[in-house]
Amino acid sequence: MTVTVRPAVAADAALIHGFIRALADYEKLLHEVEASQADIAGHLFGDNPRLFCEIAESDGAPVGFAIWFFNYSTFRGRHGIYLEDLFVVPEARGLGAGKALLRALAQRCEREGLARLEWAVLNWNAPAIAFYDSLGAGAQTEWTVRRLTDGALSRLARDA
Repeated sequence: MTVTVRPAVAADAALIHGFIRALADYEKLLHEVEASQADIAGHLFGDNPRLFCEIAESDGAPVGFAIWFFNYSTFRGRHGIYLEDLFVVPEARGLGAGKALLRALAQRCEREGLARLEWAVLNWNAPAIAFYDSLGAGAQTEWTVRRLTDGALSRLARDA
């Protein structure tokens, strides 16, 4: 089986939304998905998109995706890529689709002079961690991700 990677197009909006829901289900977070297909289509394919997506296909059939956006390193003085989601359907795991998606993003980094490719992984996701380790991706143990959402975000925004 041959795995190829291509940029997503507007006609992929339903497919991408389905992949997002499948990833959330795998992570036991399906109840947290609020994004609609229209939200995804608008952010990926609307005017001045700031979100991007690659689709992995095996013999022409979509088997996975990577959603990403540009970040910036003030220390390096260059942009990088933050990989928000990487997902391959269970029946296609082991075909090389995940590696192909990451390779495509690494190639973009090389081509565009970007400083880094980074992402987060859930601590319990041993298969993903082993896969990332096999690629040489180092864990950033000196950093702890913090997040403001919902009420805490609103409270901070309103705080005089």
